[in-house]
Amino acid sequence: MTDFCDRLEAVYTGALHDVMRAMGLTNFVLPPEILPLANGDKLAGPIYTVEGKSGTDLDAHETLLEWTGLLSKAPSGHVIICQPNTHEVALMGELSAETLKFKGIRGYIVDGGSRDVEFLLNMEFSTWCSFKTPKDIVGRWLPVSFNETIRIGDVDVSGGDWVLADLDGIVILPKDKAEEIVAETERVIGTENKIRSAIFEGMDPQDAYLKWGKF
Repeated sequence: MTDFCDRLEAVYTGALHDVMRAMGLTNFVLPPEILPLANGDKLAGPIYTVEGKSGTDLDAHETLLEWTGLLSKAPSGHVIICQPNTHEVALMGELSAETLKFKGIRGYIVDGGSRDVEFLLNMEFSTWCSFKTPKDIVGRWLPVSFNETIRIGDVDVSGGDWVLADLDGIVILPKDKAEEIVAETERVIGTENKIRSAIFEGMDPQDAYLKWGKF
């Protein structure tokens, strides 16, 4: 798994997108408003999904009990992707991030909020979210499923799928096609390097496109 993570992290989302589009795949890019807390962050790994529900009068003890249960379940070496189904509260904060980082979680992506941003940046825990708020989950949010298929934007994300997130956005790779996608992306990047070298050596860019069929 580590070797494949390294290979995935070595490519980039633009090349992945082009390969997946050419394969006929659709709906694999998460909404552009989900952004990294740290500029220049890059995150790759197998996915562990979480889905939740919000409420206004949930039991405070139960919400914290279930949240700490989520932290307990999170498997080392994975990226957690959360669909909280709310844009009211933060779904990541200082102590939770410290716990997940200590457990070996590679990073966290949420279609929702985060808080304690300064702490998260200082501890360099890769966190991607769509907004920030000081409001926490206590009495307001519960997880309802783990490692099942969730939907973010127009993308279905399943436990065991793979993710690459970089400055251009977040791409989800279906688990049954991930190896094929990455191998083809590596090949395409190699071709792009040949085109780049040829242009720098004086070849007309249109001639380069006609020769390699790519640009």
